[in-house]
Amino acid sequence: MVRSAHILIACAAALLGLGVIMVHSAGSIVGGPDGAVVDTTFGPAGPWSMFATRTSLYAGVAIVVMLIASRLNVRQLFTARGLGSPLLIVLLAALALQGMTLVPGFGHEVNGAHRWLKFGPITFQPSELVKWVMVLGIAWWCARRSGVMHKFWAGAVPGLGLVALACLLIVDQDLGTAVLVGLVAVVLLIAGGMRLWVLWPVLVLGGVGIVGAIFAAPYRMQRLMIFRDPWVDPQGAGYHPIQSQLAFAEGGVGGSGLGHSVQKYYIPEDTTDFIFPVLTEELGLAGAALVIGLFLTILWIGLGIVRDSKDPFSRLVGLGVITTLGVQAAINLAVVTVVVPTKGIALPLVSNGGTGWIMTAGALGLLAAIDNATSMQEAESVSTDGSDSTDEEPAEPTLRLTG
Repeated sequence: MVRSAHILIACAAALLGLGVIMVHSAGSIVGGPDGAVVDTTFGPAGPWSMFATRTSLYAGVAIVVMLIASRLNVRQLFTARGLGSPLLIVLLAALALQGMTLVPGFGHEVNGAHRWLKFGPITFQPSELVKWVMVLGIAWWCARRSGVMHKFWAGAVPGLGLVALACLLIVDQDLGTAVLVGLVAVVLLIAGGMRLWVLWPVLVLGGVGIVGAIFAAPYRMQRLMIFRDPWVDPQGAGYHPIQSQLAFAEGGVGGSGLGHSVQKYYIPEDTTDFIFPVLTEELGLAGAALVIGLFLTILWIGLGIVRDSKDPFSRLVGLGVITTLGVQAAINLAVVTVVVPTKGIALPLVSNGGTGWIMTAGALGLLAAIDNATSMQEAESVSTDGSDSTDEEPAEPTLRLTG
C-alpha cells in the first residue's frame, strides 16, 4: 500500500535527480584545445558519465541518508534525557562548528564568504547543520516545556535565546540562512505555545538586526538599492537579476532543450543559487512547473503527516521541516524571478551543494519516519480493537429467579 512517506521520498528523489542533471548542464563549459568547441554538459563519455561524478555521489548519499532517517524512531530523540541526549550533543556540536567559521584560519573562503569548514578533501557548511538541528532543538524545548510555554521567562525566553545565539553565529556570513532559521524557530515557538504578544518585540529586534546586517555590508545595501531598476548598474549589482530575467525570457514555453542554455555562460552561481533560471531556459514552462509541483506535493504531503501525528514533539518536528523547506524554496524562487532583492540562498535538493542535499534529505527522512510511526500506531489500534470485538463471545442471557 502506498503511503504518504513513499510519495514524500519519491518526490525528494525526483528533485535530487533533476538537481544532478541540471548541475551538470549548468556547469558545462565551451572551449577546448586549439580553440575547439567542447560541450562538457555530461562529461567526455556522454550522458552516463555524470553518474560517476562527485555531484551524483552526493545525491546518492542524500538518498541513502533519507532512507535511513525514515526508519528512525523520532520519539526517541525526545525521550532521551540529560547531557547524554544525542540531540543536545549534536546541537552543541553544530553551534561550535558554526562558531569555528568566524575564527581566522578555520573558515574556508568561497567567493569571499567564510561559510565553510574544510577537513582534507571534504568541504562542509555548518550553517546547514545548524538550520536543521535547530528545528529539532526548538521542537524538543516546546514539547518538554509545554506546560510553561505561555510564560515569558520560563518558556519563551530560553527558546528565543537559543535562536538568537544561532542567528548571531550565522548572520555575519549568511544573512539569508540566519533569517530563515529565526523565522522557522519563531513559527515553532508559537505553535508550541508561546504567546502571540511576544512576537512584537521579537519582530522589532529581528528587524533592527537585519537592518544592521544590511548596513554593515555595503554589497547588501547596493543590492537593495538596485532592486527597483537593475539596469542602472547592468554590469555591477544589477547583473544577476538581468541575466536571470533573460534566461526566463529565452526559455519561453517549450525551452531551448537540455544542455542548450545560453545564459548559463553568463549567470553567476548558475549551479547553485541561480540554477532555476537555467532549468527554465532549457526545460521551459513544463520543467519549471514540474519543480514547483514537486515542492508543493512535498509540502502538502508533509502537512498531512503533521496533521495526522498524535505526538506533540513529532508534530513540531514535521512542521519545522515543511516550514524550512517551503520558506527556503519560496525565497530562492522570489530572488531568481526578481520579486525580491538578490540574496544568496539555494533551491533545496536542486542547487548544487553536498551538505545541503544530505541534510535536507535527512530532514525529509525524519518526516517520513513520523508518517511510518503514525501508520504503525493506527495499525496497532485497529488490531487491538478488532481483537477486543472478535475474541469476546456474546454474553448468555441470564434469568433471575425470585421467590
